[in-house]
Amino acid sequence: MEAKARETAALSPRILVVDDDREMCRLLSDLLTEEGYDVETVQDGATAMERYKQDPFDVVMTDLMMPGMKGNELVQRIKGIDADALILVVTAFGSIESAVETMQHGAFAYVTKPFRIEEILLNIDRALEQEGLKKELKRLRREVEGHYRLKNVVGKSEKMQRICETVAQVCDMTANVLITGESGTGKEVFARALHYNSIRSRKPFIPLNCAAVPETLLESELFGYLRGAFTDAKRDRRGLFREAHGGTLFLDEISEVALNLQAKLLRVIEDKEVRPLGGNRGEKVDVRIVAATNQNLEEQVSLGKFRQDLFYRLNVIRLHLPPLRERREDMPLLVDHFIRKHTDKTPRKVTGITEGALASLTNYYWPGNVRELEFTVERAVLLGKGEKIDIADLPPEFLASNHREVSIEEALASRYTLRELEREYIKRVMQLTKGNKTEAAGILGVDRTTLYRKLEDEGKESL
Repeated sequence: MEAKARETAALSPRILVVDDDREMCRLLSDLLTEEGYDVETVQDGATAMERYKQDPFDVVMTDLMMPGMKGNELVQRIKGIDADALILVVTAFGSIESAVETMQHGAFAYVTKPFRIEEILLNIDRALEQEGLKKELKRLRREVEGHYRLKNVVGKSEKMQRICETVAQVCDMTANVLITGESGTGKEVFARALHYNSIRSRKPFIPLNCAAVPETLLESELFGYLRGAFTDAKRDRRGLFREAHGGTLFLDEISEVALNLQAKLLRVIEDKEVRPLGGNRGEKVDVRIVAATNQNLEEQVSLGKFRQDLFYRLNVIRLHLPPLRERREDMPLLVDHFIRKHTDKTPRKVTGITEGALASLTNYYWPGNVRELEFTVERAVLLGKGEKIDIADLPPEFLASNHREVSIEEALASRYTLRELEREYIKRVMQLTKGNKTEAAGILGVDRTTLYRKLEDEGKESL
């Protein structure tokens, strides 16, 4: 029983009561102990300081008027060694001035005597709840920052190592960054890596998918607005530039921003000042912009679809992420990473992948890149039957990819013509993309018009 009592006490929030009135100390100790708290009492500020230095408490309750060290001085000194300390001041000499002074020194709350125990308990509950939220926020921040540390980037290929070296070199710079690459290559992952490995990591990282916000709403989303700026503006909205102040604003799918809004975005970047809709004055902002696109922005500029001056402002530092098919040596590491990430979702223990299944994954074209690989591995983990992912656990299209080299040998043996090979390859790509001509044209390296012409030449039946 004694051991259990000690364990319970160790888990209970610890409260230090500081009051020169012994009877008040005894009263508060009895009341708080009955509520399940682990309570210690002292009669002066100097002793309270020594006890707090030895073993910090969850909450300190102190009287304001005491001989020697006053309550306000004790608040200051404890906050000096522990900025997160939660201190509740209780006094019979209450005034607005003393309350303001106490709160300015860092006290959590201020209660006047005579008090109701419910008032004390409510303030302690609020203090502990706030402390719990702070600890959870710190834990989540550490977890997020750890996840995006460069040492945790999965990939040992030369291309990925060069990208990580560049990120490490430029992460603390203020220059804007443009990240390019196909869909699913991890552009947001590296945008977050730039942020969480930089001196801005304690400030906000604000992501926005420009393609997901209607053109009519994107301006107010970015710059904010004042109440009454338009019909539905019932209250002020800060906008993402001001939300990201001191941190990073990640603009994904930047190529989808309309030309008229590109001009306003350029003005904010140049002036480092944002003016909300309906406002007549700007507000200075300190924001690093990381933009991303799966389009060729140089081509968009030449076609008049993207402003050249904005492109130059965004393209100060360029990170180009290679597609998965150009970093096949990373496949074993990525597959192992995704198996470990998703294995907890199934009661079956998944320890790895067979050589045959890994070969199928390695030989596949991966139009969806790393994102598609993760979904494929997750599916195999959930639907597979053995301890290792096998070929039978993969979707049907991966079976054919395992025999890619054999098919080429068969083509040579059968003396296929170049036209026959092209026809068969187009057929396979159309099957792979489930008829998505835009995606198929990207894989084939031709424009949509060329692909349409080839499909028409061969006829739908033959393809």
